[in-house]
Amino acid sequence: MRERDEPASDPRWAYEVVTVSFHSRGQLEQMIAGLPTDMPVVIVDNAKGADRVWELIADRPNGRYVDSGGGKGFAKAANMGIRSSVYEYVILGNPDSRPDAKIIDSLVDDLRADQELVCSAATMQGHDGRPELGNGGWEPTPRRVLLHVLGAHKLIPTSALFARPTPGREMAPEWLTGACMALRRRTFLDLGAFDETFYVYNEDMAFGRAIREAGLRQKLRTDLLVPHGAGGSGAAKTWMLQMRGASMIRYLRKHNAPLKVNAMRAMLVAGYAGRTVLSRASGKEATAQEHAAYIKGLLVGPPKP
Repeated sequence: MRERDEPASDPRWAYEVVTVSFHSRGQLEQMIAGLPTDMPVVIVDNAKGADRVWELIADRPNGRYVDSGGGKGFAKAANMGIRSSVYEYVILGNPDSRPDAKIIDSLVDDLRADQELVCSAATMQGHDGRPELGNGGWEPTPRRVLLHVLGAHKLIPTSALFARPTPGREMAPEWLTGACMALRRRTFLDLGAFDETFYVYNEDMAFGRAIREAGLRQKLRTDLLVPHGAGGSGAAKTWMLQMRGASMIRYLRKHNAPLKVNAMRAMLVAGYAGRTVLSRASGKEATAQEHAAYIKGLLVGPPKP
């Protein structure tokens, strides 16, 4: 399927689902299978057609395929899909998320009901049935970073960096993950869209900051639980975690003085070094390597191309 230069809207729908794929065909196939056949869906392919994901929407009347050219990173690829949409609302969906039409409609209804609401996000649910840690979170500060590395979020859910909601209990993080999120498209673009200096990770944190600075709001729906596979890309997990560490430092440097950045980085490195040691001692070598990759991102930056 070729990319449509002038995508057309279907008046039966007020929104389009935007998903970014990077060697994610298997996950993406399952995600799309759970959506109505005529629901507008755009796949932004970040892998230069390597796994032929355009085939997944070939028979969908409102399906679109956008070839990003490859290697653009999540923020830039997502922006491409959203900018090229002609719908009032867009739904960001990770390939490894499993939303259904009822949940998506509920998120869009939130935006229709409140003009100051920029986005409404469902709560991601892990394989164990619990809401995931990282459904959103709060602006990094030395205190929050310290509490994060100490694991204080387990006792006081709003104390550290990342949010793990309790189903049905209201929570108001300062930023939300885009794994299943409804966006008011025009407002999203007016706020500058996702910050494309972030290849992957922290673009959601940066967008939450832009929302707050504009005096607008965002909403986490803790009553809407969406199964999530936590990692539907074809990239290696250690590569992704090194990117995660590098993106965190990039974000901290954008918004903090050097001394504060160094203090927060030192706490994160010390905390994850301790977790690396404990993981190795308990025979969890894969987990230890993941923690080590995150530390590498904090200290030396992103992996080399």
